Amino acid sequence: MLGDSKVAGHEPDQRGEQKHRAEQDRQGRGRREAPPGQYAPIAGYEAFRLLRRRYRRVAAAVGTLFLGWYFAYVGLAAFAREFMARPVAGHLNVALLLGGLQFVSTFVLAGVYVAYARRRLDPLAGELR
Repeated sequence: MLGDSKVAGHEPDQRGEQKHRAEQDRQGRGRREAPPGQYAPIAGYEAFRLLRRRYRRVAAAVGTLFLGWYFAYVGLAAFAREFMARPVAGHLNVALLLGGLQFVSTFVLAGVYVAYARRRLDPLAGELR
């Protein structure tokens, strides 16, 4: 598993780990003791904590937007039947239009997340590798 000290029967390279830690300390990464059982030693780095904060913030925002829009659609379908049945163009009513927009909004939110991750999350993750 990722992060295990023994992978495929190989012992960890102690010199490589010590060299990496010394390099991180020279770069001023703000290393401190990791909480026991949580993300191993990498949890002590300020860059990792920043990465986790950024990820949680964007995941909460995107998840809230997605679920809010979805539940609004379900609520309208359940309690505003007359509104949802209004024709927009030909046989296309409000319910079908909003249902199609559910798919569009899913792809838009996924694109927003990918753009944010490339710009704000991936560089930090790359530093930590």
